Amino acid sequence: MFNDIGPLELVTLVVLAVLVFGPDKLPKVIQDVTRTIRKIREFSESAKDDIRQELGPEFKDFDFEDLNPRTFIRKQLDNDDLGLKEIRNGFDLKKEMAEVTDAVHSRESDPPSSSSGSSSSGGRVDMTKKPEEDDRPPFDADAT
Repeated sequence: MFNDIGPLELVTLVVLAVLVFGPDKLPKVIQDVTRTIRKIREFSESAKDDIRQELGPEFKDFDFEDLNPRTFIRKQLDNDDLGLKEIRNGFDLKKEMAEVTDAVHSRESDPPSSSSGSSSSGGRVDMTKKPEEDDRPPFDADAT
């Protein structure tokens, strides 16, 4: 229950409880809190038992932890009836990205097929071709 509370935080809570409730009332407050927690646990266990009885014998093995999405997904991935491990192992993102990068770099390194000199062919600009030095517009630092 208190898995994520460190020792310093626990000491701080104890000191704060002593300051708020006082050393003489603190044992009674602790007893009341533990009694309340015990009653809540008993209530939740009885509710779970009632739900299991209402569902019938088919759901006798039903575990309420399976309703947590993380637990459900973890069990399904460990089950591997669908072959998800094979799919996951067959997909290599680094390899795919390297192929895409190689394809892009090979396209950029290809020389232009038509070197007619003008980049305006009917008013269209070829975006796959690198612009030559004389095709670039002048840079205006004040425009930015």
